[in-house]
Amino acid sequence: MQVDPRSTRFSAAITTLILALVLLTGNAWLLLAQGVVFTLGVAGVSPYGLVFRRLVRPRIGPPAEMEDPAPPRFAQGVGLVFALVGVIGFTAQITPLALVATAAALLAAFLNAAFGFCLGCEMYLIVRRLMPAATR
Repeated sequence: MQVDPRSTRFSAAITTLILALVLLTGNAWLLLAQGVVFTLGVAGVSPYGLVFRRLVRPRIGPPAEMEDPAPPRFAQGVGLVFALVGVIGFTAQITPLALVATAAALLAAFLNAAFGFCLGCEMYLIVRRLMPAATR
């Protein structure tokens, strides 16, 4: 199943807002909720993607092209790692760790939302190139 690239940007925009709220409020529960969203994204059932498909895409029509879902899923996994590190930081009261992890995830989400540059997707492509063909 292919992915509408506008859906990933839409999801990144919502993620950007959520992570900015986490930084402003220091709310570990909100970061944990975003971690759940990242987990669902890795599984291929992004709640933000569902909102896009049901409410936005019918209004704007089909995309010019679709893309492979593997890179965005990998990017969701990277976001999940940063969210978990942030939650651990908040829970252990290591605020700098929590803020840096959340800010890193926020930066990646913002780059995708604003410029269509998916940092996690680019990481995926680099990892694929570095892996020997026999292990794929």
